[in-house]
Amino acid sequence: MSELLSNISEQLQKGKAAMVETLVKQALDEGIPPKTILDDGLLAGMSVIGEKFKTNEVFVPEVLVAARAMNKGAALLKPALAAEGVKARGTAVIGTVKGDLHDIGKNLVKMMMEGKGIQMIDVGVDVPAEKFFAAAKENNAQIICCSALLTTTMGEIKNVVDYIKGSELAGKVKIMIGGAPVTQSFCDQIGADAYTPDAATASDVALEFCTGG
Repeated sequence: MSELLSNISEQLQKGKAAMVETLVKQALDEGIPPKTILDDGLLAGMSVIGEKFKTNEVFVPEVLVAARAMNKGAALLKPALAAEGVKARGTAVIGTVKGDLHDIGKNLVKMMMEGKGIQMIDVGVDVPAEKFFAAAKENNAQIICCSALLTTTMGEIKNVVDYIKGSELAGKVKIMIGGAPVTQSFCDQIGADAYTPDAATASDVALEFCTGG
């Protein structure tokens, strides 16, 4: 069993989506619990990719193909996990703020967080504060993740923070921010809960927020 799971992890790291699908099917056929396949196969593989991404051993293209492979495997597991009553580790809303149309960084963070077992609600780009709030409320999210890639749209992140702090979600939702021009001092200044410099670190922090770590 452990050999099969480590094989799933290895093939995922190589981005072999079809192979991951085949191995996940095999693991299910052999009666390995879906949660074990998810944790020790798929999420374990994505965790290795996340660490390698932090240390520049792999780059964005490798992360994207690994995440694609993970999603293929996870899609097969979803019905079985639901039948077992296995829930996601948490829920986060992610989007690029109003006036900003960049989405590569956002998509990378989304994939890394999914790789930690967090359910991601992607509200897209050019997102006003009200839309972040509505999505977080509707999905009982623990986190709102705001991205801005332009210095001119950084102010919109402050608008989101102010809007949430003045709403019924104040104190109930953590606000994480990121993007090329964003800094820790900006985060402190506007009162957001966390700034992370890269997608892998963002996923670690998000998991801590979701699990109360």
